[in-house]
Amino acid sequence: MKILIETERLLLREITLDDKEALFKLHSDPVVQKYTGEPVVKSIEETKKAIETRIIDYKKNGFGRWATILKSGKQFVGWAGLAYLPEFDEIDLGYRFLPKYWGMGFATEASRAILNYGFDSLKLRKIIAIAMKENKASIRVMEKVGMEFDKFAPYETGGEDVVWYWCDKKLITKSKRY
Repeated sequence: MKILIETERLLLREITLDDKEALFKLHSDPVVQKYTGEPVVKSIEETKKAIETRIIDYKKNGFGRWATILKSGKQFVGWAGLAYLPEFDEIDLGYRFLPKYWGMGFATEASRAILNYGFDSLKLRKIIAIAMKENKASIRVMEKVGMEFDKFAPYETGGEDVVWYWCDKKLITKSKRY
């Protein structure tokens, strides 16, 4: 499998159907899903359908959410990547990791590399990130990688406000100086 992004500790590659068990473990964990706004996944079949959607995204958009693998030991730790949100005409940075890998800086490390890839390789002009207001760890990652607060607004019509951040190449480059 082709590695798209490599960081000091991580390898990011396209998700395949071979990842279904690892992704099911991730998305069926209520602790992981707590701040996602998504229900806990109940079956491998649901996971397979989600992977098939990711594969279509790769072909259609040239990017997507990528399997995130530890270089040492080659363990699946979660996913991180970009997704096109047609309802907002925006490209979203997202990440989700197994709880045993929380607090180790993987979300920040992966996000920095993904933003660079998005701006340098994909030539994107703007990338956003969205989190529930209670998800302080995710908000902190957005800030650490140089994104700026944009607004409080619902993700879904009639939903509660969530936190929206944004960045462009200029903002990310500026944040690297500090």
